Amino acid sequence: MSSTEIGYIRKELPEKIKTIGLTLFVVGTALGIIGFLIDPQRASLSYLVTFMFLVSIGVGSLFLVALEYAVGADWSTPFRRISEFLAAVIPFLIILVIPLLFNLKYIFPWTHKSIVDSSVMLKGKTPYLNVPFFIIRSIGIFLIWWVFYYFIIRNSRKQDTTKDQYLTKKNINISSGFIPVFGISITAIAFDWMMSLEPNWFSTIFGVYYFSGTVWCALAALTLIVILLNEHGYLHSKIKSEHYYTLGLLMFAFTVFWAYIAFSQYLLIWYADLPDETIWFMHRWVGGWKVVSLAIVFTHFIFPFFYLLSYNVKMQAKKLKFIAIWILCAHFLDLYWLVMPGMSTNGYQYSFSWMDLVFPVAAVGLIILIFKSLSHKYNLLPIGDPKLQRGLDFHL
Repeated sequence: MSSTEIGYIRKELPEKIKTIGLTLFVVGTALGIIGFLIDPQRASLSYLVTFMFLVSIGVGSLFLVALEYAVGADWSTPFRRISEFLAAVIPFLIILVIPLLFNLKYIFPWTHKSIVDSSVMLKGKTPYLNVPFFIIRSIGIFLIWWVFYYFIIRNSRKQDTTKDQYLTKKNINISSGFIPVFGISITAIAFDWMMSLEPNWFSTIFGVYYFSGTVWCALAALTLIVILLNEHGYLHSKIKSEHYYTLGLLMFAFTVFWAYIAFSQYLLIWYADLPDETIWFMHRWVGGWKVVSLAIVFTHFIFPFFYLLSYNVKMQAKKLKFIAIWILCAHFLDLYWLVMPGMSTNGYQYSFSWMDLVFPVAAVGLIILIFKSLSHKYNLLPIGDPKLQRGLDFHL
């Protein structure tokens, strides 16, 4: 079926989008470099927050693509290509991680021999928490993600021209392999890059905590872009409020899922009352972090839960755009709350820095540039997918 037969007319996104993305990226990057020169520790941790946010956008979007293939979903096919474009962040992760790899000593206490020697627990973790193995793990995981990204996305784009339905079957098989790999690898990344900031602390549920926020964030990014594109006629006239409702319902589901995981982690640690476990929460309940902790509860659960509870809200594009932006900001705040108390040199006192803002500005610019570049080369709809028409005709 051709793009004309399904009623899709490809239109170029305005060039001003590229200008906006380039401006944000250049300004954010330039200020970020200045931050590294002035205060490398603060800049490294602020950059780590943004890096983990980009990981959420990239690998979370690839997970949504893989999930659609694995479960045979129809309704999401018309905007799967948007998630594919967002997943294009993945090949850049190997480059974006370089500033962090050169500044590990400013980020992780376990990179300092004197600190390790003074702790029996850290000595026991040395076979895992050591710089060479840490770098190998990280690069290895990013490469694995890139390989899965390459094959899944290549088949999807190839189908636009060949219309070969066997490519869908191939992607189903690849996606079925990616999903368990994703679960293990996202857990390892969460453990390595965030939990080991305070290496004496541990939580077996921490990987699921980051997973829930990652998918929540990827869904919000997808929802926001789909609505913006569709409102300006870049997608398809058949994409309607019922499609929006399903996206809103998924965001609601992951709001609840994140809250369940977050509360379960807190409850188990509170009930056990072990010093090695409670200390992590205590660091987030002193020196101004108490306000941030309470803000997490409100922004990440209470407000989005009651906002998305309404059927009408999930059917209205304007209200969904608002909550999508809210969710993206809430996830970033959550990552900030996870990472920044690790800057223990300030006695776990909360302190804001202009560097906390410049890196996300650069990240938004990068995402815009990637999206604009790919939209110039490829269709915004997977016009060769045999499920596309059923997705366009979707009804609740």
